[in-house]
Amino acid sequence: MRSFTKHNGFVVPLDRSDVDTDQIIPKQFLKRIERTGFGQFAFYDWRYKDDKLTPNPDFELNKPEYQNATILLTRKNFGCGSSREHAPWALDDFGFRVILASGFGDIFYNNCFKNGLLLIRFSEEIIDELFRREAVNSPFKLTVDLESCFISDERGWTLPFEIDDFRKQRLIQGLDDIGLTLQNEVKITEYERTHGII
Repeated sequence: MRSFTKHNGFVVPLDRSDVDTDQIIPKQFLKRIERTGFGQFAFYDWRYKDDKLTPNPDFELNKPEYQNATILLTRKNFGCGSSREHAPWALDDFGFRVILASGFGDIFYNNCFKNGLLLIRFSEEIIDELFRREAVNSPFKLTVDLESCFISDERGWTLPFEIDDFRKQRLIQGLDDIGLTLQNEVKITEYERTHGII
């Protein structure tokens, strides 16, 4: 898993609430077990017209000014629905590193941190302000500093955010579940040796 300390990126606004995991990555694309290759299917039903071939020019992620965005700004309850881990895989593979919202689905929230994505909760008032600033200053670029827990824009506006220390350190060190387990490799090996497992 990639480590995360500081990220500079452009913001794409997805002004929708209750975006569920089936909208993030529809069920017909859940046929692979690898973590890569899902980005092309992210938000598939919104990104394409009814023929499923023609990009929908009205969808935010298809607009030319947002093609290089790596920070997703959205509304409450993002990632609700099923527990599919393919949703963070798709967002990561699409190029996102940070998601800003007023709330997230619980399982989705945990899955994202296990896959190297930083999710930040803000009040609805702050999310409104971020949408306003993006609209006025597009292309809107933010710096997200995980070590200091601040985001800032290019005009000197800064904003603190909160994240529990376990998730923070996990991202900074780039540790997925396997990486966390391997931190105890010496103890695991000693246990196996003393119990006749190896």
